[in-house]
Amino acid sequence: MIHIFSPTSKSGRRVHLWLYDLSWVIASPVVALYVRDAGLVSRAEWEVFGNYWLFSACFTLVAFFAFRIQHGITPHFSVHDALDVIEAVIFAELMICVVLFSITRLDGIPRSIPLIHGLLLAAGLLAIRMFTRLAHSEAAEPLDYYDSRERIILIGANRFASYFIKMLHAYTPQKQRVIAILEENESMIGQSISGVQVLGAPRQLDAMIREFAIHGVGVERIVIAGEQDFLSHPALHEVQRVCEKRQIGLAFLPRMLGLTEWKPSKPILQSTSQTAQETLRFQLPRYFWTKRWIDIVGALALILMFFPVLLLGCLLTVLDVGFPILFWQERIGRNGRPFLIYKFRTLRAPFDSRGNPTLDARQPSAIGRLLRATRIDELPQILNVLFGDMSLIGPRPLLPEDQPSNAHIRLMVRPGITGWAQVNGGKLVTKEEKGRFDEWYIRNASLWLDLQILMMTLKIIFKTHASSQEASVDAEQAGRPRQASSYRNSFSKVAAPDAPIQLVHTVSVPTAAQQSASDGKFM
Repeated sequence: MIHIFSPTSKSGRRVHLWLYDLSWVIASPVVALYVRDAGLVSRAEWEVFGNYWLFSACFTLVAFFAFRIQHGITPHFSVHDALDVIEAVIFAELMICVVLFSITRLDGIPRSIPLIHGLLLAAGLLAIRMFTRLAHSEAAEPLDYYDSRERIILIGANRFASYFIKMLHAYTPQKQRVIAILEENESMIGQSISGVQVLGAPRQLDAMIREFAIHGVGVERIVIAGEQDFLSHPALHEVQRVCEKRQIGLAFLPRMLGLTEWKPSKPILQSTSQTAQETLRFQLPRYFWTKRWIDIVGALALILMFFPVLLLGCLLTVLDVGFPILFWQERIGRNGRPFLIYKFRTLRAPFDSRGNPTLDARQPSAIGRLLRATRIDELPQILNVLFGDMSLIGPRPLLPEDQPSNAHIRLMVRPGITGWAQVNGGKLVTKEEKGRFDEWYIRNASLWLDLQILMMTLKIIFKTHASSQEASVDAEQAGRPRQASSYRNSFSKVAAPDAPIQLVHTVSVPTAAQQSASDGKFM
């Protein structure tokens, strides 16, 4: 699972900190000193105590952001929020003691001051939050003389069930409640899921309903935390029988949330039985077993080698287009799994903060053209290699709509920063031709071939001119429909389907200076 970040125009950071919290963070060290010994509050002692006051304020604010309690005081303050406040205070006090003891050994500061300060800080933060919660809970509510609460028995002790319980607590804490969980795996009986205990197996549903009725608790609905195949056939049949007998509603959680209604618009791969059989028969060369270690060593070496260049790229990006520094785009990686590929931003955001398009500003500046021409904007992809999303050499990661029709083999390996298709045409070849280039590379991969691709890539990078064909491709990427057939005449291929593809006329990858379409079109 990957974390999807905000678009460029919406990715600004905003710091939330209530005035009361900030005031109490600043005042609590002074109050602690006064409580400890009012006589210490003198002009002579402030030179010693000033360090403690400064460090305590700084470390407490750091703890606030680390434990995410900086979002202020809300009427939904709970026990879990109180525990977060206490943990943040303990963390802050430990940092204060460790740092100050290492620097000054707490000379001139009573040893009880950190304890008193921590108690006062936690008490003040909790007090204002509890007061806010009480003030909102005492607000007038409409009278309801009818029992509108719904009690639910949940079948299935999994993460899906846990999220459902938390969702009910957040959305309808007084109206809907899970009172028991039943699970076929009897080893789970007695354990709790989000505060609700697993009381038995699904076959005990009827007895469970009757026992709750004895205690005056009725059951209005049974929810299964999965689809029909989630339970064994006998267990599902028993649950359905009990619900029909007692006129209790039966629901399946995925259907309730609309998860089973979603279907992908179109598959990434156009699979056929023949291509599937060919993929099953195909075995990756043994070189790919050691290629990952080569990538790790190579990525670390490149980071050390180009670290000053990376810092320069960050600085130039900030000066040119501002924050955020990195542009990201979701691509299809190994085994069809999506991942985020990164590069330095060279264009301004396509929309402003109000959602208005800024297409007139979607042209790279001189700094942006410099980053593209020198390929410095592609350097963040070394991190993709280090983290295992990509390889130094391999098929270039593509968007789903740019995948060739038979992409099964090219998706068996990690995509690369550069590859055989990139040094043999790049943008000037169609996606089907790219697929054949990439498949040939995978079938013939070796260390010698990777070194050859690396040398050809360096030759392309140092090339300072671009052909008219490359410029036309960039123009098409800016918005006009692509007609790849006009470029096929530039190639003369002599290759059988399983034979190496050789180009009589090899066209280099378009230089980055002409890539003025958008940040979304990587090489």
